[in-house]
Amino acid sequence: MPPKQLFFTDSEQANALIATDPMALLIGFALDQQVTVQKAFSGPLALKERLGGTLDPEAIAGADLEAVFREKPAIHRFPGSMAKRVHDLAVHVQERYDGDAGRVWKGVRGSEQLRANLEALPGFGEMKVKSLAAVLANRFGVKAAQALAPPHPTLGDVDSAQALVDYQAAKKAHKAEWAKMRAAG
Repeated sequence: MPPKQLFFTDSEQANALIATDPMALLIGFALDQQVTVQKAFSGPLALKERLGGTLDPEAIAGADLEAVFREKPAIHRFPGSMAKRVHDLAVHVQERYDGDAGRVWKGVRGSEQLRANLEALPGFGEMKVKSLAAVLANRFGVKAAQALAPPHPTLGDVDSAQALVDYQAAKKAHKAEWAKMRAAG
């Protein structure tokens, strides 16, 4: 059973949207780059509001997303490139899944099919695939995602506002360690 909300933003409305609308969840992950988790996952709600209350992939694909993303306050720090990424994601979901973003993971035959589906999403590299898999496994109970989820902490472990704070602190410390190791090596 899907959660009523995820705890990735400070907005209950945004948290409920990404938990209940698969397209919103995918858009949040697409936007989760070079901005805070809160900013990325607030993006789907802002986009829905600016598109007249819809996150339908066909409507997204047909919209002038760059103008929508640039409207103040901007949905992302890189509105042009992220508008293109969300457009490409919407086109992909429309063409491959008949506009039903949940089909990316629902009814898959196993972890390899799920991996292929996630890797085919525009802008989804290895880290996003693992993080989304962890969310699908831990928050949505998608069995095929369990084998794809990494052993280290991810957004899939975030089950409260405090857990998000803890996750972000651990991620910051981990990045600092990596930077030290690269500088020393």
